[in-house]
Amino acid sequence: MERIPIAGAGFVVTGLIEVINANRAYLSEIDGAIGDGDHGINMSKGFTAAGARLAKGPPPGLAGALGVLGETLVNDVGGSMGPLYGTFFQAMAEALGDRQALDAAAFSSMLGAGLAGVQEIGNAKVGDKTLIDALVPARDAFDAALAAGHPFAECLRQMAAAAEAGRDSTKDLVARIGRASRLGERSRGVLDAGATSCALLLRSMATTVGGALASG
Repeated sequence: MERIPIAGAGFVVTGLIEVINANRAYLSEIDGAIGDGDHGINMSKGFTAAGARLAKGPPPGLAGALGVLGETLVNDVGGSMGPLYGTFFQAMAEALGDRQALDAAAFSSMLGAGLAGVQEIGNAKVGDKTLIDALVPARDAFDAALAAGHPFAECLRQMAAAAEAGRDSTKDLVARIGRASRLGERSRGVLDAGATSCALLLRSMATTVGGALASG
C-alpha cells in the first residue's frame, strides 16, 4: 500500500503528542545544558493542550488535527519554539488542503511546506545548531528517496534516519542563534534541544504513517 486515507489519519498527531510527553524530561535536560531547561516542559504543555482540544470533538482527519496542533502551539507555547513548531504544523495542514489520501508526493509537499514556514519566520541555517539541522536533511533525504523511486515507507525511513543524523551533528556545533549563542564555544558538546525534538517528531511520523501503510 502506498497511500493512506487522510480522513482517518488523525492518529499521526496523537503519536506526536505521545512522543513529546514521553520525552518531556529528556528534552528539558538537554535544554538545561545550554538553555533555559524548559523545552520539554513547554512542548509538553502545548502538545497536551492540543490533545485535549482534539479529544473534545469527533476525530478529525490529518489536516484538521495538524491544524489544531499548530494553532495550539502558537498560542500556548512560550519562547521561539511555539511559533516555529506551530507554523510548521499549520503549513503542513495547509499543504494537504482537500486531498483525500496521503501518498509520498503529498507527504513531500507537506514536509516542504512545513520547512518553508519555519524558514520564513526564523533566520537559522544548517550549521547554526537549531532544529533546522534536523529538518533540512530530513526533507532532503525524503525527496531524494522519492526521486530514486523508493516506496513511501522507505522514504519515511530515510527521512527519520537523516533527522537523527542531523540531530547528532549539533553536538559538535557552536550555537549561532538564540540564547545558547551567547555561550560561544561553551555551547559545543551538547545536543540542540530543538533538533532533538524535531528528530523525535519526524521519527514518530515515520513510524505511524509507515505502520498504517504496512497494515493497509
